[in-house]
Amino acid sequence: MTEVTTQVFGSVYSDSYDTFYGEKDYQAECDQLEALFRQYAALPVHSLVDLGCGTGNHALPLSERGYHVIGIDRSEAMLAHARDKAQRLPVAQRPDFQLGDVRAFDLQQKFDAALMMFAVLGYQIDNADVLATLCAVRQHLEPGGLFIFDVWYGPAVLHQRPSDRLKVLHSGDQTLLRAAGGALDTYNHTCAVSYHVWQFSGDRVIGESEETHTMRYFFPQELKLFLEVAGFDLVQLVSFNDPQVSPSEKDWNILCIANATKLD
Repeated sequence: MTEVTTQVFGSVYSDSYDTFYGEKDYQAECDQLEALFRQYAALPVHSLVDLGCGTGNHALPLSERGYHVIGIDRSEAMLAHARDKAQRLPVAQRPDFQLGDVRAFDLQQKFDAALMMFAVLGYQIDNADVLATLCAVRQHLEPGGLFIFDVWYGPAVLHQRPSDRLKVLHSGDQTLLRAAGGALDTYNHTCAVSYHVWQFSGDRVIGESEETHTMRYFFPQELKLFLEVAGFDLVQLVSFNDPQVSPSEKDWNILCIANATKLD
């Protein structure tokens, strides 16, 4: 049966998510995050909130490394996978996964650091939603708290342009097929990425979904302005693949490092 939805991360897509990104080295990314903690944090990092945590692929290893982690996501289907994977950890090491909207979450506590990985900020299309998200993050950090997130880098998106892609993966007797294509809206700084996912058992389709993920890409000066208005200092923009170098038109994804300023 085909699940056609404009709501991102429906059940079929969520069930396939970890398979499609199985080659992504989350442990190495967590190594990278810890290196950034050491390099840029004004305060020791012991607690963090992982916004748009998905199936927990950053929250879980960071929790295993001794951090107190709360993960927030708006997809119950994604959170179900995160909670299921957390069962393999001792109770004391399990992150707390909660359903929530990054634009308006309120955990009634503050953290040493906040993460928003895998272009989560890009799902906030309107200026008001971007600012609401950043303000919500700021409310959960003490002055000097560290905020690390990644976005699609506008100069690279416009230079490289989106292309149609097909990905096929095999898992046991099942095959997953994902077709993806993107369309740019340069006035609104967005790219509408359409996904069509099929699950096969042998030659029989056992699951199918269509989703469109509209993603915003960002430019340095608008990021700086958004962050300043929300109560952050932009510390550094770096290549996602090499945080020791500045981004270029080759870097579709970049990392942004910011520190929370003192609120009035």
